[in-house]
Amino acid sequence: MIRIILADDHPVVREGLRAMLSAEPDLTVVADASSGPQAEALAAELRPDIVLMDLRMPGGGGVDSIVRMTAAGLPCRVIVLTTYETDRDILRAVEAGAAGYLLKDLPRGELAEAVRAAARGETVLAPSVAARLVDQLRTKPERPRLSDREVAVLRLVAEGCTNAEIGRRLFIGESTVKTHLLRVFGKLGVDDRTAAVTNAMRHGLLDH
Repeated sequence: MIRIILADDHPVVREGLRAMLSAEPDLTVVADASSGPQAEALAAELRPDIVLMDLRMPGGGGVDSIVRMTAAGLPCRVIVLTTYETDRDILRAVEAGAAGYLLKDLPRGELAEAVRAAARGETVLAPSVAARLVDQLRTKPERPRLSDREVAVLRLVAEGCTNAEIGRRLFIGESTVKTHLLRVFGKLGVDDRTAAVTNAMRHGLLDH
């Protein structure tokens, strides 16, 4: 069962999301919050798998909460679910550590599948958001230097592979995969897999 916290300042939106997700037998909403800080407290207490987080809420926005939850090492993955689709919002959210960026007009089935994918460790992006990120990678002049092996590891991360799967495909140990990822994080100035992939795409280091 995938356990979810909903974070949105509109009660009607939360009720609608709860109804949509509760119709799926493998998804359950364990709590809802009306602000980012409230979602943080609930996530620390309940340790859900997924937090669906709006970006702009009175009392605390989504991006700052994503940063704090990532820094705290909470096991949940945060998916932004919002109506905002500006380049700045998208980049800030993904670089903060969000596992995905979706728009609120997503049909129920697609939302449920995105939650499942994020729970499996994948990155989930609305098509229009993915297109914006691809456009952004052409605008960054700085280009960090990654080794061929580091690029190979990161490319498999982008495909949604776990460290164990990466090790099997590249014929290296899982601990070596972790070492390569730590080096990639350091070179790209990030601290999680999703931000590493996004940053590498922006610098043109990965195929897209």
